[in-house]
Amino acid sequence: MSEVYAARRERLRERGSAGGSATTLVSRPANVRYLAGAAPKGAVLLLGLGEDVLLCAGQPDDHPADGRPDASLRLQVLPSTGRDPAVAAADLAAAQGAESLAVEEHHLTVARHRALQTVAPRLRLADLGGAVEQLRLIKDEEEIALLRIGAEIVDQALSELLESILVGRTERHLGLELERRLVDHGADGPAFATSVATGPNSGRRGHRPTDRRVEEGDFLSVCLGATYRGYRCEIGRTFVIGTSPADWQIELYDLVFAAQRAGRQALAPGAAYRDVDRAARQVLDSAGYGAGLPPLTGHGVGLEIDEDPQLAPSAMGKLDACVPVTVEPGVHLPGRGGVRIDDTLVVRPEADGGPELLTITTKELLAL
Repeated sequence: MSEVYAARRERLRERGSAGGSATTLVSRPANVRYLAGAAPKGAVLLLGLGEDVLLCAGQPDDHPADGRPDASLRLQVLPSTGRDPAVAAADLAAAQGAESLAVEEHHLTVARHRALQTVAPRLRLADLGGAVEQLRLIKDEEEIALLRIGAEIVDQALSELLESILVGRTERHLGLELERRLVDHGADGPAFATSVATGPNSGRRGHRPTDRRVEEGDFLSVCLGATYRGYRCEIGRTFVIGTSPADWQIELYDLVFAAQRAGRQALAPGAAYRDVDRAARQVLDSAGYGAGLPPLTGHGVGLEIDEDPQLAPSAMGKLDACVPVTVEPGVHLPGRGGVRIDDTLVVRPEADGGPELLTITTKELLAL
């Protein structure tokens, strides 16, 4: 992997040089990990004139889940109660003779930015912008392989839950059990707070589990994600508790399923982000549910659970091959409940079989 990280840093260095900055300071944790192989708490990465240096406060924990620093980097460990690693990096860049330093202004606090200027007043600070995030958009096959394993873990955890008795158990209890199962199957941990919603809570995006108990006739919607070696993916499914779904439940489920299928089918290299969103949104809008729809129908995943691209009505840009995204439309009816269906997929060209579905748990409306 050392060559992979070195190549990523070189691409970033080229972008910084094109913008007039010979040195670059990366402080956003996910970006540090992408370029360095690990992101110990508070660590920053300096792409310097003579060498690349990972600066951190205290010795990094030697834990595979947290990643290990690229061996080709120089690791500079600062006293845990000493200087801010970002300030130390700016000082180092100035000592190397750099005249400018590109920084991630969208991540630095105002206080930290001022501290950099104070320690190295002759160093011109430039905005790196979202350069690293743009590099992270397209995943290599090793990254996709990690996402694929994460997807297998969420599928396993969800399928095991469906085999257990659900009636009478609380949303909170089911959420905790799902997160335990994720770890049992090899996940570093949940990718986000697991959502379990029953009855009138079902179908709400980002619902936090409560002490409400599962009842016969409920919709049960679940959204969970796994982190595996730093990479995150998610799945969302909706079920009916009992032997016979009501007519309105079947109708609503079929509608959301059709919207999700339309969104999945729209995934292709060159497709505009907004067009993918529109494909799913139009199905629900035409059925009269447009007013209550969420602001987006999908997003990118990777080292963070919610990263670019954003599949939303006003999103600018087009999809590339090897970009993993979610497609997750849903409808919530106040007082009654609703449906969410969420998959993680990788954009692939038609010649390679079209979008690759990573989360494969059935989307049939199961009565549990």
